[in-house]
Amino acid sequence: MAHVLATRPPVPWFEVHSENYFVEGGPAIDSLMRVREGHLISLHGVGLALGSCTPLDREHLAKLARLVGRIEPGLVSEHLSWGRVTRRHFNELLPLPYTREALDLVASRVDEVQEALGRPILIENIAAYVTFAESEIPEARFLAQLSARTGCGLLLDVNNVCVNSLNHGGDARAFIDDIPAAAVGEIHLAGFEPGPIAIDTHGRPVPDEVWALYEHSLERIGTRPTLIEWDTDIPAFDVLRQEAAKAQRRLEACDAVAA
Repeated sequence: MAHVLATRPPVPWFEVHSENYFVEGGPAIDSLMRVREGHLISLHGVGLALGSCTPLDREHLAKLARLVGRIEPGLVSEHLSWGRVTRRHFNELLPLPYTREALDLVASRVDEVQEALGRPILIENIAAYVTFAESEIPEARFLAQLSARTGCGLLLDVNNVCVNSLNHGGDARAFIDDIPAAAVGEIHLAGFEPGPIAIDTHGRPVPDEVWALYEHSLERIGTRPTLIEWDTDIPAFDVLRQEAAKAQRRLEACDAVAA
């Protein structure tokens, strides 16, 4: 944050975790407001637990609404996951079974959030380390139906698609092909830890297989705002800039082909 404020790098936008700024004052929100003076901000939430059966946390939603009003973000997003049971909150984005019952539940909660915020949000596909025998709707189709029912957009996390295909099988490109292109409002890229189980760590450079899947996504969907997620073992800012530049070159190449 200090580097960004001191150098004002030619980066068009930044994304932050919404919950880190649920405060009325102090250095964190003050710094974000100063960054907002020169850059667009995207708010990315991890705590609404849209797939939980427990009613939405109204206090959490009210804090998010206040933050949206202060920052006036370009995008607001959350995850297709659950994480709450009664008053207990798990520090993890947990997967849900892709059933009609789950779709009804998540759609009603997305409607509730969008009404409270007065704007559509984006819903992100997660990296999941288990799947459910009860699932009756393919994940990409579940997301497509959620978008059609609620008017929400989708945040396509290409890294998560790659990780899930490595861990559970399935065709990552076919997943991308089944996502409604018009609904995608943002794309995430990140690095994962390879091994017997691929782990979505956000702590490494974007690997070749994710870049290849990103290129397929651009061919299929078109150019979209693209974020490099790097949350652990954070390197020097110039390393992040170099990763972002790799995405930018692919975006510009896609635009040139489309033109």
